[in-house]
Amino acid sequence: MKSVWNLNENSKGQLKVEVDTEVWKKAQDKALDALIKDVEIEGFRKGQAPKKLAAQRVSEQAVLMDAINLVANDAFAAGMLEHDLEPVAQPVMDVEKMSNDEITLVFDLVVKPEVELGDYKGIEIEAEDVTVTDEDIQAELERLQEANAELVVQEDVEVAEGHTVVMDFEGFKDGEPFEGGQAENYNLEIGSNSFIPGFEDALIGMKPGEEKDIELTFPEDYHVEELQSAPVVFKVKLHEVKVRELPELNDDFVDLLEQDGIETLDELKASIKDDLTKYREQAEEDRVNDLLIQTVADNAKVDIPEEMIEEELNQMFQEFTQRLAQQGLNFEMYSQILNQTEEDIREQMSDDANKRVRSRLVLEKIAEVEEMKVEENDIEDEYKKISEMYGLEVDQLKQIISPEQLSYDILIRKAVELVQESRV
Repeated sequence: MKSVWNLNENSKGQLKVEVDTEVWKKAQDKALDALIKDVEIEGFRKGQAPKKLAAQRVSEQAVLMDAINLVANDAFAAGMLEHDLEPVAQPVMDVEKMSNDEITLVFDLVVKPEVELGDYKGIEIEAEDVTVTDEDIQAELERLQEANAELVVQEDVEVAEGHTVVMDFEGFKDGEPFEGGQAENYNLEIGSNSFIPGFEDALIGMKPGEEKDIELTFPEDYHVEELQSAPVVFKVKLHEVKVRELPELNDDFVDLLEQDGIETLDELKASIKDDLTKYREQAEEDRVNDLLIQTVADNAKVDIPEEMIEEELNQMFQEFTQRLAQQGLNFEMYSQILNQTEEDIREQMSDDANKRVRSRLVLEKIAEVEEMKVEENDIEDEYKKISEMYGLEVDQLKQIISPEQLSYDILIRKAVELVQESRV
């Protein structure tokens, strides 16, 4: 097969493939054989009539169309191989010319863009100080106190910010109760902003046993359409007020935490310092590495086709919905809660999608320039590492992760490590 490749702007181009005459004629014969199997002629069983007679009942156009389907994939693959092309989106095929003797197919496609590397070795990124101070340790102790605080009922106290109240309430619109607007013995933390604006503020100053009518207006963007901008009245009866009491910071508090090997407050402080130090060191290492790769990517020149960004967005949105599913949510529920559409989410993801594609293309180019290779033993070692990490058999992993995918991941990691090791 003969082919010609013309690259235009934005990594878009046109591939013309002229199919060999012999291949084209064989494809027509094969297409005709398939079509005449459905031909019915009086005096013959279906598909059993002489080929020459049955062929008269099949349109030439139908034969040619089916023959195109038979040669298109091989023609496209041959053109890709001849010109070393790597498409990044589904091609669009057309027929430039066609007869019984010849056919030329045209493929409009988007290919992987060329990357012109900038500096990627010796990049200077300054790491920030990660020292853990006494104030940091005290803040963590206070967080632990808050996490282990107890709610204690107070008999004669006015509701204030941070208190938890137990109440009955019922909401009325135009004098009639509305769906979802009532509850009994409901626990609400003042300041949590769990209710519509104004509700929690209206409870401040109340005491146990008191009742109150709260007049409010629902927000205009409220997720229940019937209540949007609606004036309502909530009838509230307050039963209890609970105040958070923090445990005292001493050895008894340490016993309450039940942390292995830690028995005294001083040991707890030392453990907190150690944990915070490790966390901050890892977080700083991640920050530096992310900034390093982003800098290398920004130093390069590459025009990324919109199709690659769109494909990355599709992948990111799929990952997002999978994370929601792990939390017991679907996107419809999430959309209603936050009043965000799929378009809104994708728009928020667009910058990250661009960065991910750009970084990946640049790292691929670095691997190519540095002539990096992934050997068979590299792949096998990686399978073993993943196997030990997740407790899965290697053979089982190979059904989940292909050697090609693993090889690509290793190659990209090698490029990342080269950039990291050359950092100053």
